[in-house]
Order: sequence, then structure tokens, then C-alpha cells
Amino acid sequence: MSRVGKKPVAIPKGVTVSVDGSTVRVKGPRGELAHTFPAEMRIHVTDGRVVVDSPGEAKSQRALHGLTRALINNMVLGVTQGYRKALEIVGVGYRAEKRGKKLVLSVGFSHPVEYPEPAGITITTPAPTAIVVEGADKQKVGQVAAELRAVRPPEPYKGKGIRYQGEHVRRKAGKTGAKA
Repeated sequence: MSRVGKKPVAIPKGVTVSVDGSTVRVKGPRGELAHTFPAEMRIHVTDGRVVVDSPGEAKSQRALHGLTRALINNMVLGVTQGYRKALEIVGVGYRAEKRGKKLVLSVGFSHPVEYPEPAGITITTPAPTAIVVEGADKQKVGQVAAELRAVRPPEPYKGKGIRYQGEHVRRKAGKTGAKA
């Protein structure tokens, strides 16, 4: 049996969890999330906790057991606290600004890059060189942050580009002088 899967997920006050077959819906103060899990996983709500039961002891079933429990826990945390990813922009003249529902990035291309804000995600720019992505769905927040970083990933010579806050970029030495 999966060690992670054995632990029940506590349901905090203000959060409702409903199970309909293999679909789990979690509703809380930050929104509503729904996810359909494999039919072999048995999910039920008892005594203010969500319990996931595994159908067997095969390696794939143990893995699914832990994954299912972890995803439900992420859904509960998402509708209560939410998830947040911060990015920083490094480079002379590189900046980001919010225009309506679009994020406009000026990162050294001949044109500004516009990124529309997806549903359920909030993108803010507290400073011209900082971007904050927030939302209830952990996977979606991470995906949006990765897409923004992919617009101009940090390069290894000067470190210019968009990086996660606190990310360490390994630097290369670059060229040395010509030998005479």
C-alpha cells in the first residue's frame, strides 16, 4: 500500500468535497476545482476527511493510489490557500507590464510579446522586472509560469532572461582573448 495514499486528506472549514463516481469536486473560498481520476481508485468522504482506497498491490496501482491522494490534497490546498509562482526579469531594458487582461513582455525581441491571462489565473506585475502568477490549480499555475519563462529563458553567459524567483543560473566563462 502506498505510504502517501494511506494518509487521509483533512477537509478544512469552508471547503466542500463531493465525489460522483470517479470525479471529485472541491469547492472553497478561492474557487472550484474538479478532476476525474481512474475508475479503479475508490474515493469516499467520511468524518470530514477524504479517503482513497487502492484496489490492489501492483506497482502501478500503488503509484496511482499515492498520486490520487496527492492530487486531491493539492485541490483542497488550492481552494483554501491558492498557489503562487514568482518570476524575475534580468536584462537591460527588459520589462513586463499588464494591459487589461494581457501581459506585455519587452524582452529584447523586435516586437513586444503579448500573453493573454488564462481563465482561473491571475497575473500581476508588482515591479517592471517582476511577474507573479497566482491561482487555485497547482498544475495550471506552474504551466503558465513555465510558458512565461519559455518566452526568453535565462542565457548562460550574462544571465539575461526570465527566471523563477531564486533560480540559480549556471554561468559559462565565455570567450578568452585571441592568442598572438
